[in-house]
Amino acid sequence: MKNIGISIIGSGSAIPKVFLDNQQLSQIVDTSDEWISSRTGISQRRLADTTESLCSLATQASLAAIGQANITAQDIDLIILATSTPDDLFGTASKIQGELGATKAVAFDLTAACSGFVFGLVTAAQFIRNGVYQNVLLIGADILSRWVDWEDRTTCVLFGDGAGAVVLQASESDRLLGFELRSDGSQNGCLNLSYQPQAKEIIEGVNVSQGTYQPISMNGKEVYRFAVQKVPEVIEKALFRANLDVEKVDWLLLHQANKRIIDAVANRLKIPSEKVISNLSNYGNTSAASIPLALDEAVRKGKVKSGDIIAASGFGAGLTWGAIIFEWSGIKLSQK
Repeated sequence: MKNIGISIIGSGSAIPKVFLDNQQLSQIVDTSDEWISSRTGISQRRLADTTESLCSLATQASLAAIGQANITAQDIDLIILATSTPDDLFGTASKIQGELGATKAVAFDLTAACSGFVFGLVTAAQFIRNGVYQNVLLIGADILSRWVDWEDRTTCVLFGDGAGAVVLQASESDRLLGFELRSDGSQNGCLNLSYQPQAKEIIEGVNVSQGTYQPISMNGKEVYRFAVQKVPEVIEKALFRANLDVEKVDWLLLHQANKRIIDAVANRLKIPSEKVISNLSNYGNTSAASIPLALDEAVRKGKVKSGDIIAASGFGAGLTWGAIIFEWSGIKLSQK
């Protein structure tokens, strides 16, 4: 059987209309623009209002990616939605499939928090390599503002909402060069959006749990320590699997969590700042959306070009982390 390769042929993104900058945030909690900017690199974040949903943002991003890939929604065989904040706890991918009119596609949600897009890329690639599907739409989307405690200044300054998507296609030449995925459940308590049970007696002696999810909680120091240690290691492992030296990397594309983390990882890998893709200042941490959102912006600005080698890494709750090395193969776009 002939080996089947993977190309990433299109990208798209969508952001909410409403933004909240650091100055406005300082009216809500005891903080300042200088404090937030110097510690995180974030200046503002986008927030989904009551008219916007995860489905609507993901659908917009998907349409842009499908259009750039020069295919139709009816060509899509599989839709994977990487998210931790679905509109429906049963999943939102199928609703997106319906909105797109992707009648041939099967759709499911994948949850791996801020690592979700990288985990989704690897998952999508397996379906193509096995010869099962030809065209796969991968979406990373999150609306974390739903689950932020706006009185907790350690977390509310960090998160924003958005969506990004890519189209993967079966190809004679393989542009997905190497990957490495990891999990460590022993550190699960460092970053949570956890269910809080409340006992409800439905008849005498029979109790069930009917609670709700609590706002995001995070041990910032531990997450930072984990990221700056583990992310360079997993990127180096993925590069080894791709049989590439770090000097061959054209772009470093990390989950947009914190500028200090991004800088520390780049420094450890000896990747110069001009090779680092970041839009953290404008959007904050958009979880599974952050990598495809930053990728799409860089592609549409003409920064990332066909043939460029990208080292991407996601990391976050679980704890989960992973890296993937791929060659961008989308169509050439004029700079806007």
